[in-house]
Amino acid sequence: MNLFKSDRIFLLLAAGMMLFTTPAEAKKEPAKRIAEISAQLSDPDTRHVLVAAHRGDWRGATENSLLGIQRAIDMGVDIIEIDVRKTADGEIILMHDATIDRTTTGKGKVSELTLAQIKKYFLRNGCGIKTQMRVPTLEEALLLMKDKVMVNIDKGYSIFPEVYAIAQKTGTEHQIIMKGSQPADQVIREFGPYLDKVFYMPIVDLDAPDAAQTIADHLEKLKPVAFELLFKEAGSDAPVQAKEQLAGRALIWYNTLWDGMAGNCYDDRALEDPDDVYGHLVDDLNTRIIQTDRPEFLLRYLEKRRRR
Repeated sequence: MNLFKSDRIFLLLAAGMMLFTTPAEAKKEPAKRIAEISAQLSDPDTRHVLVAAHRGDWRGATENSLLGIQRAIDMGVDIIEIDVRKTADGEIILMHDATIDRTTTGKGKVSELTLAQIKKYFLRNGCGIKTQMRVPTLEEALLLMKDKVMVNIDKGYSIFPEVYAIAQKTGTEHQIIMKGSQPADQVIREFGPYLDKVFYMPIVDLDAPDAAQTIADHLEKLKPVAFELLFKEAGSDAPVQAKEQLAGRALIWYNTLWDGMAGNCYDDRALEDPDDVYGHLVDDLNTRIIQTDRPEFLLRYLEKRRRR
């Protein structure tokens, strides 16, 4: 791995930071930690609620950055979601957008820039302010997360063979979660060689008229450990029906990033009434995985509820 100087310095600091972390999850032996999360993912009857940090702890650091990843690890999250894209010279980096304009001090399409060109620029934080962090490669990120958390790869479906090769190289393939909204037969056709090597979770829009049949197809043909579900309107019957359909068969994953992904259950509303947001998802809709932009707040809430 060809690390730039700033990346080498950060990884050394991150390793030192782990000596001082306090959450029980972060202090467990690496092999035991991943085995425990994997067992919870595979148990459709678990009461434990898993927390996924969206793009790391981007409110405390910067999205898709090594520091944001490290902060989320130190909090004790179970899963970290990252976005991947391929550069002009075939390197895979962490980047949500097709361009680097919003999140770095540079400009241009990822697909038209080399890794060396992208590494010249600094990441910006959530307020658009320049930081001293650089865009990490997938390899750098996976090495940092190795044996610590599960890794949800977003935007990686079309380049998954390359993603998987990097996971193999870093010894993190057993930590990978992939998701997609493709029909079950298409997933088997395109993704088949990897289905017994990683966790694959279908994404289903419950507002679609064929949602129940889509869930049934995936249950029959793929037997996934979990489904990521989406619905727009609070009070919809669809999530209740999905809960009944998946009971004892697969876990339910909801996103609380903004209004309309899980009805009106979203992070900023949870700051005022966590019981009506997180509590409703967990107690009424049987949610066992929540992806959040406020991981520390959610973790503390779940600990109080003894769902961790």
